[in-house]
Amino acid sequence: MATGLNYIVGFRRKREELTDYRKRLNLLRSHTPRMVVRKSLKHLSLQLIDYAPEGDKVLVSAHTRELAKHGWKAGTDNLSAAYLCGILLAKKAKAKKIAKAIADLGMYPSVKGNKLYATIKGAIDGGLQIPFDVAFAPDMKRLRGEHIAAWAGHVKKDAKKHPHQFTLYTKHGLQPEQLPQHVDDIKKKLMS
Repeated sequence: MATGLNYIVGFRRKREELTDYRKRLNLLRSHTPRMVVRKSLKHLSLQLIDYAPEGDKVLVSAHTRELAKHGWKAGTDNLSAAYLCGILLAKKAKAKKIAKAIADLGMYPSVKGNKLYATIKGAIDGGLQIPFDVAFAPDMKRLRGEHIAAWAGHVKKDAKKHPHQFTLYTKHGLQPEQLPQHVDDIKKKLMS
């Protein structure tokens, strides 16, 4: 470790590569609430956060677990759930009269078409104004789960594989082939 009179130890979160302080400062200078997206293995958490000198204030939050209250029967770790969670966040933001936000994806790598961008697309479709290039968002077929329905139709021919691959869907009474229609139904509920 370096020593001497001029050596300054960096912030712990910067050393551990948990926070990019330059990026955070640029987000804070916008004076716009940040839409913070964080993911775990099974869920996504979305928050609209506003900066305050004494500490950040969470204005609105949404979690993929909340989708079950609106009738969601599928898993919470897929693109469709991420998209619907973004719409749910936008609905809650409208109720608190928040119209604009800026995306804060933290230190996650930027991969075109991933769940993080699906949440932003959902928030935009829900009515939030977020500067975002929709070319990075997954296409609507993937957001609706059409790829899952197509795969389920393909796998259904093999009776041994089908029950094991889609147990979460069938456990909640949803056939995987019906996922696109289910996403549309939940979207209508959230948008109304």
